[in-house]
Amino acid sequence: MNSAAAAALPSDVRLMNAVSALLVAALLATAAWAALRWVVGLQVFNLRAVQVEGDVSRNSVASLRANALSRLQGSFLSMNLAEGRAAFEAVPWVRHAQLTRVWPMRLKVTLEEHRAAAYWEARADGADSATEAAAERALVNSFGEVFHANLGDVEDETLPVLAGPSHAADSMLRMWGALSPAAQRLGESIERLDLSGRGSWRATFGNGAVVELGRGSQADVVERFGRFAQSIPQVSATYGSPLLSADLRHADGYAVRLRGVTTEMPGKPVNKKR
Repeated sequence: MNSAAAAALPSDVRLMNAVSALLVAALLATAAWAALRWVVGLQVFNLRAVQVEGDVSRNSVASLRANALSRLQGSFLSMNLAEGRAAFEAVPWVRHAQLTRVWPMRLKVTLEEHRAAAYWEARADGADSATEAAAERALVNSFGEVFHANLGDVEDETLPVLAGPSHAADSMLRMWGALSPAAQRLGESIERLDLSGRGSWRATFGNGAVVELGRGSQADVVERFGRFAQSIPQVSATYGSPLLSADLRHADGYAVRLRGVTTEMPGKPVNKKR
């Protein structure tokens, strides 16, 4: 029927024809969708293999099968890759997963694992003392991201402890890295780094000595600690006593405690036997 003839039809007839055309189109679309679902669900499209590549040192095949493979749903064609990625990224030590369909009927999974850089103790906002840090530790990876895994799997016994506000893991890891060279020049390592809710830093050496670093930007704190690291060996050698603690929060210098001696710098040391 041409357009002129269609226009000559009564309006109710034209409306009925339009509705009929829509119903036919809807039925055809429904049939096509049902056919597609039927084809996708055929056993011929079931996954035949899952190939795991990348970082797999922390997770065995049994662990991946128990924690991720059992959560994969759908066939080669129907699987939601975003949901599959989330299933693998929920596995301990897995930081990132990339899923790719590979013909015929295989799934390739490329994993990136966390690399632990420090232990993490989150402190409630506003808490200032180390005793207010959370008792349960987590881990910080090399990107400054906090993640949870079995701490018994950590093989590096030299990892420092970072304790601070929940949002500060990344900045604390960077601060630890910036302070470490000066500590190493002293023959020490920073075993623990604390950041109070008020922004004050504290470093604890491997030998137990505690250094109050004070507030300020990373550059300010690192410079302050660097000056301290340059002069404290002479002070310690003068008295022949190891460092117990230091307070760098003074405007004109710093105060230190040596074993059996209290000394204020700069100026003439004041020897106070304890």
